Amino acid sequence: MNKIYANFSEAVKDIPNNSTIMVGGFGLCGIPQNLINALKHAAINNLTIISNNCGTIDKGLGILLKNGQIKKMISSYVGENKEFEYQFLNGLLEVELMPQGTLAEKIRSYGAGIPAFFTASGVGTFVEYGGLPILYNNAGEVIKTSSPKETKIFNNKKYVLEESLGADFALIKAHKADKFGNLIFRKTARNFNPMMATAAKVTIVETQHIVEVGQLEPDEIHLNGSYVDRIIKIEHEERLIENLNIRENTHG
Repeated sequence: MNKIYANFSEAVKDIPNNSTIMVGGFGLCGIPQNLINALKHAAINNLTIISNNCGTIDKGLGILLKNGQIKKMISSYVGENKEFEYQFLNGLLEVELMPQGTLAEKIRSYGAGIPAFFTASGVGTFVEYGGLPILYNNAGEVIKTSSPKETKIFNNKKYVLEESLGADFALIKAHKADKFGNLIFRKTARNFNPMMATAAKVTIVETQHIVEVGQLEPDEIHLNGSYVDRIIKIEHEERLIENLNIRENTHG
């Protein structure tokens, strides 16, 4: 099966409205920016996005948010994006928040065939008791909140039950791929990318390099190509920085 696609628009053209999509990366590190741009131009709407955060106003998933294509975010961190804040508080965006480790494990466990698990994260908080705002109306009133979670005691310690998370599609950023889809990630780009690739029905990868099968050292491969469905080579890449603080020192 040929997994190599010639361009990004071709790779995402069959993603329908109302899809649930996992998007790798943390902040702007390791995000599949080219695939995100392709989604924007494809004008796909009413998306549920599972990602650690929603980028910035003009980078990463923030461009889909600003374009009105996202109806729901499932995330662990949503700071530093004023558009996100505005849409959430004005009833334009549904948001499901959870501890970062819980989000990671919900994705990893789904890929491992585990439907649910118990964790101590969130015990004694809104995560356990429910009531965390998920959706506001345009008057700023909470109209939907999180539900209470089942708990259980193990070794005299309370844990909450979390259900695993899957998706229709995963958009992934890799450093190197062979033509079968075996992947190598660069440094911290391994954050959410490998696990998301295992938890989606269709995994689409943008990568800086594509080599022949057999050219990657087996011990260096981070993800088996059996999880990968589509591969696109990055020809031009913008280096993205979420926060850049420059201090100017003057002498005289």
